[in-house]
Formats: sequence, C-alpha cells, structure tokens
Amino acid sequence: MSNLFVRTLRENPADAEVPSHQLLVRAGYIRRAAPGIYSWLPLGLRVLRKVEKIVRDEMNATGAQEVHFPALLPREPYEASNRWTEYGPNLFRLKDRRDNDYLLAPTHEEMFTLLVKDLYSSYKDLPLNIYQIQTKYRDEARPRAGLIRGREFIMKDAYSFDVHDEGLDVQYQTMRDAYEKIFNRLGLDYVICSAMSGAMGGSRSEEFLHPTEIGEDTFVRAASGYAANAEAVTTTQAEDVDFSDVPAAQVYETPESTTIEALVDVANKLLPRDTPWEAKDTLKNVVLALSHPGGEKEVIVVALPGDRDVDLKRVEAALAPAEVDVAGPEDLKNHPELVPGYIGPEVIGPNSPNRVVDEDGNISGSVRFLVDPRIARGSAWVTGANENEKHVFNLVYGRDFEADGTIEAVEIREGDPAPDGSGPLELARGIEVGHIFQLGRKYAEALDLKVLDENGKSQVVTMGSYGLGVTRVLAALAEKNHDDLGLAWPINIAPAHIHVLATGKGAEIFETAESLSGELTKAGFEVIYDDRAKVSAGVKFKDYELLGVPYGLVVGRGLAEGKVEIRNRVTGESTEVPVEEAVERVAELLKADLEAHGE
Repeated sequence: MSNLFVRTLRENPADAEVPSHQLLVRAGYIRRAAPGIYSWLPLGLRVLRKVEKIVRDEMNATGAQEVHFPALLPREPYEASNRWTEYGPNLFRLKDRRDNDYLLAPTHEEMFTLLVKDLYSSYKDLPLNIYQIQTKYRDEARPRAGLIRGREFIMKDAYSFDVHDEGLDVQYQTMRDAYEKIFNRLGLDYVICSAMSGAMGGSRSEEFLHPTEIGEDTFVRAASGYAANAEAVTTTQAEDVDFSDVPAAQVYETPESTTIEALVDVANKLLPRDTPWEAKDTLKNVVLALSHPGGEKEVIVVALPGDRDVDLKRVEAALAPAEVDVAGPEDLKNHPELVPGYIGPEVIGPNSPNRVVDEDGNISGSVRFLVDPRIARGSAWVTGANENEKHVFNLVYGRDFEADGTIEAVEIREGDPAPDGSGPLELARGIEVGHIFQLGRKYAEALDLKVLDENGKSQVVTMGSYGLGVTRVLAALAEKNHDDLGLAWPINIAPAHIHVLATGKGAEIFETAESLSGELTKAGFEVIYDDRAKVSAGVKFKDYELLGVPYGLVVGRGLAEGKVEIRNRVTGESTEVPVEEAVERVAELLKADLEAHGE
C-alpha cells in the first residue's frame, strides 16, 4: 500500500449520485477526466481485466474469434449504411488535416461487415462469429452515474455471419447461452427482456437487464415469465365498439378547461350523468416535435386516453431513429390549427381539409395523427374542438374522425395486462448490460456482402449482433456488491484475493505481516499488503473496507499471543488463528471461494 498508486477519499464526490460511482471514485478505482469520461487506476484496471477475461473465456468457448478494430474510422462505410446521418448528434465527428471526415466509433457493424466482405466469398467460409473488446464513443447529452452512462466506454461486440436464416437462429441461441454463462460466472442477477431493435434494425432483439433501483431502463415482467423492456411492450388493439346509439357529436363551451382535470370537472357540471365523467372518457391529444437524423423537423399529434401519459422513450423507440420531445411554442408557430389546450382530431391527420397526398404518398398540409391501440374504433370521446374554451362530446373514432395509424406511446403502469394474457404486469428498473440482435441483411445489403451458395448463386449474408457493456457490467457489479462501508467484491473479480493489514507499531508485527504476504503470494494468491508505517489501524481498516477485497488478514495486538485475525469482508465474520497456521487456513478459504466461482 505504501507504493500502490491509490488515494482513498472519505467523502463522496459532489457529482456522484449512485453508490457505484461514489465508491469506485472514493476507493481509487477510477478518476474523472471530463463529463462521462474516466481514467482507470491500477485497482480499477485489475477488476476490469478480470471481467474482460470472463467475457473472453465464454466467447472463445463458443468458437468465436477475437479481432480488434480501430476506434477512429472513415466516414464512407457509415455513409453507406446511412448511420453517419442516423446517429445524429450522438456521433463524435472530426476532420483530418486534409479535410476528410472521420468519426469515433459508437459501434462497429460496418467494419465487421467490410472485413468479412474483403476476405470471404463462399458459403464454405461460413458460419463465422468474430468479436472484439474495444472502446466506444457516444456524445451523450446527459452522461450520468459514472460508468453507467458515459461518453467513452468499453464494449464487447460480436457479429455472426451465415448464408441462411436457420444458421442465424443457431448462432443467436449460442450467444444467448454464452451471455447467461458470463453473467452467472460474474454473479450478476439478470432478466432477459424482449426489446426494440431501434436504429440497429433486425427482426429479433433481447436485452439483458440487471435489476436495480438506480437503473435507467424500465422493464416489465409477469408471473408467466414474460419480460420486456417497457419500450417493447405491445398493447392489444382494443376491439371495435358498436356506436349505433351514440348521438351526434356536439360542441360545448368549456371555459378554463385546458387540463384533463379541469375538463372532467366542467363535463360533470355541464352534462351530469349516472356514471360521472372521468379522465379515461377524454381523448388527450399530445403534440410532439420530431428531429430526424438529416436535420428535418416534424410535428405530429398522438392521441391517448386522458387518464394516461405519454412515454417519450416508447415513442422514440417506435419512431427511431428520430429524436422526440414535447412540442414547444416554436414548433406550433406553423400550425395555427393546433389550439393549445383544445386540440381535437377533426382538423389534423386524414381529417384535415388542407391535407394533400402526392403520387409518391408524401403528405403535406396537415400533421400526422397517430392513436394509442387502447382507442377502439367506434368509441366515443370528449376532446378538443379546435377553438378556445370549447370541447366536443361524443366524437366517435371511425365515424367522426380517422387516424394515420397506431403507435405505442402510453406509459406502462403497474397492473396493466401482460401481452401474453398471463395476468398483471410488474414494473421494475434495471441497467442494460447486454443486448443481442438478429440484424438480418440490413448491413450486408448496404455494404454488398454476398457469398456464393451451394448452387453457385450469389446470396446476401445474414448477420447477428451481440453487444455486452464491459464497463457498465463493472458498474453493475459495484452496485450489487457494496455496503455502507465500501465495496465488497466477489473473489473472482476482486483486485486481490486477500488484504493483509499490519496494525501496530512493533517491528515484529510488520515482519510477520510481510512474511505472511510473501508466503501467500508464493502460493499463487493475489495480495494487497498494507505496510504503511505511520498510518493508524483505524485508517487501515477503513481502507480495507472501502477497497472491498473479499478477505482480510490482520496482524496486530493478537500477535503477542501468537494469533492473527482472518476477516470475511462480505459477512463481517472474523476468526483468530495461530500465526503458524494462518497461510494454510487462508489458502483453504481462498481456494474454496475461487472454486465456488468456477475459477
């Protein structure tokens, strides 16, 4: 410890909000270089390399082969796949001295595809699975939580290549199994959730989420085992309703009713009925502003029951790669038909008298109008009449207005029905630690990756993509493995197996501690030895607890009676043993723990 490049902190850094971020900085594992960018110190790097080794072990066991691409890449391949544009402001773009465009890679699909295209041309070369563990760069607007959402991070990305879809199915399952083995070896809890492919494209997509309250992702699960990211939850389309007895729509004066709550109050005073009006009887029309990757702006209106709220993440997943935000005054300037607080469907979407559709299907003159699947054809609503302080009652979907389509836009609630009909949904939060995709032929077609099949015919290759966030996994492990005192690593990823502490002033204490450290090192164990002469026992114990090495060996006052103390960092249990038996007893503990972790 007197030579180890580490400085521990007693207070949490001001910018650290979650335990993993606080403790990794305080324990001297990482150090902030800039927002979302961190330097790795010796202890942090040891843990990182152990996580990487477990990932490599299981990837290699599947037959996947490791490669390594540069992080600095030319524009042209990303132009071919359209991701130079699609990534929008998240992409770090730069120019060289000759004014050529480059980027810092956010991910490497294009490079993997071009490498295989360069070297392989026959079905005999496939199947193939290649992977790398490499640094990625994304210009996150709001980096947060230390390593959980950064601008620079380390990821394992693998790509499979097959001639036929059946081969892709096999490789996808192989990678799925490998990920389960990786997370099981790491001791990291996970839930496999159906997910949206988003800008990645592809036909099938699943996320591995580590459940934790500080997670950024909301996911759902049901008793049947159904699990999905909230963005990927599908809603059963509401069945058509008979509206034959619904009276004609009628507009009423509804003063000061720009909110759903105010509208419900007005409705119950204006048109009282046996069953009082509720928020669910109103149609909420939310105006959203879309920013497309090419810089184009678009305003759309999304309709949903008034008792529900829009989930912008779900909308963004449905409309990827566009970025979505709630429309502001500037967005509404060119749409005078949208009267804030009183927007109704009769002047928007297919209902607008100003709408023009050209021969190519391009729409102008009115905004797009999308409805939530909960809105049944034939259902009657109270909604805006497109005039200040006026609402229309008994406006029927399918009789009085139409929509351009449906969209999954509503925030999922605890207790909503599971899509598989198995019962109510439970909501939870998690950290995304892995994501696997069946990409299909999107990138192969964009970059013309073809091979000759068994019949000599040219076939576009089908691909799979398998990402695992190595630095995010480390953060998730820190979130799981800590207590009020500090980190508490499992033995297979800890920076050392045993932390030897010399707690006293006598020369014999230091000589004994150094001797025991040397013997444990010779026995093949990784040792941190706190040999600091002018540091108090209290400080040494605090550092031991903060660093989180799974076992401690304390040489101190007990040495006068020929004894030393073995501590278990996780359980807090301690045992005194004769000094001459210490190495053997510690070795037994460490070997048993390592074997339990598959090492």
